[in-house]
Amino acid sequence: MSTELEGRHVVVTGAAGGLGPAVVEVLLAAGATCHLPARGRSDAGTGAARTVSVGGVDLTDENAVRAFYASRPPLWASVHVAGGFKAAPVLETSLADLRGQLDLNLATAFLCCREAARNMRAGGGGGRIVNVGSRASAVPVGGSVAYTVAKAGVATLTQALGDELRGEGILVNAVLPSIIDTPANRAAMPGADHERWPKPTEIAATIGWLVSPANALTSGALVPVYGRA
Repeated sequence: MSTELEGRHVVVTGAAGGLGPAVVEVLLAAGATCHLPARGRSDAGTGAARTVSVGGVDLTDENAVRAFYASRPPLWASVHVAGGFKAAPVLETSLADLRGQLDLNLATAFLCCREAARNMRAGGGGGRIVNVGSRASAVPVGGSVAYTVAKAGVATLTQALGDELRGEGILVNAVLPSIIDTPANRAAMPGADHERWPKPTEIAATIGWLVSPANALTSGALVPVYGRA
């Protein structure tokens, strides 16, 4: 078992979602201590050893995000899985829908990236930031324009910060999944070929490498994790 993250602290947002638990499992297996912000109860998350669950953290609230990261020990990494999806034809997409997707996906990633970088800088510099984007931002299709635009913002944020923070040793990357093979997605699309979808464990393995000290060069990358589609 790898221990390359032994003694290192890592934030994982969205730890209770479809992908989050697999990410936490990979990081714990590598020896990390995982800090899991949750909007609801403080016991959200895996309940495993070396997890620190913190409730009452609204990731769309600037002050809440700032306070959460300021209260963490010096971080090695921050992984931003939290987000939301809403599909609708453009003529049925309201401005409120667009703003909602921007808040859930882009604003949360921006605030967490900024405060993670602030924490890492205060701790002496260096670290890893990984955002979860979407294939929709790289290969846009109709039917979910608000989500697509928000995830495109996450992709551009990742590239811009990869350039800005590289000199400080903070590497910023994103993974771009297609439809993830989760129970919720299977229930929503029972007729799809689920075996072609990327598995949470597969995506988590990619995130684990991007977070690891073994990744000493890659920054600003948008890594496709499309599965077999």
